[in-house]
Amino acid sequence: MAEERATPLRLGSIAPNFQAETTNGPIDFHEFIGDKWVVLFSHPEDYTPVCTTELGAFAKLEPEFTKRGVKLIGLSANTVESHGGWIKDIDEISGSKLTFPIIGDKERKVAYAYDMLDHQDTTNVDSKGIAFTIRSVFIIDPKKTIRLILSYPASTGRNTAEVLRVVDSLQTGDKHRITTPINWVPGDDVIVHPAVKNDEAKVLFPDFKIVKPYLRFTPLPKEKTSAAV
Repeated sequence: MAEERATPLRLGSIAPNFQAETTNGPIDFHEFIGDKWVVLFSHPEDYTPVCTTELGAFAKLEPEFTKRGVKLIGLSANTVESHGGWIKDIDEISGSKLTFPIIGDKERKVAYAYDMLDHQDTTNVDSKGIAFTIRSVFIIDPKKTIRLILSYPASTGRNTAEVLRVVDSLQTGDKHRITTPINWVPGDDVIVHPAVKNDEAKVLFPDFKIVKPYLRFTPLPKEKTSAAV
């Protein structure tokens, strides 16, 4: 099936459109995105231990994503019917109420389009020798542009707070022409975008400080970030 592999996606790529069955009914992905941001995250199979904890965590944090105009959508390489039983376990174990859709991708069609398949780890295959879907995260903006791609090993659970932090960084940066430094959380100082010249920066950020000609910090209260919703 190697010849079916799509061209790998990169940051800035347009998210491929697709039609699929989900636990909330059929979707056209671009129509699903609409004018919102989307976090798409994949799982190799239903009833897997690490993924069970992840979906519960995403379900609990969904209100925070919703406040920021972000939709969540999961994917697992099983049928929608299988997903339904798994969701019951997820809610029981985590105390959540999972309502966002999970794509049924038993044929790995979406996984191939998004290059979510495990290419090199020959041990990570199903009983038929078909590569499992790897555990990927895509943040997609309202223009259908991919803004973040993460891939996790099977042994390591994802960090939902980090996904939310990146959403805050991207949305705040788009609005205020800033970038965010290491370990930034909303309310911390930010970096003035390199494209903003000093004369303009004095107007936009009266309290900015020049550390180096290429590094300028400015306060940005949490109330001015996308976390203040």
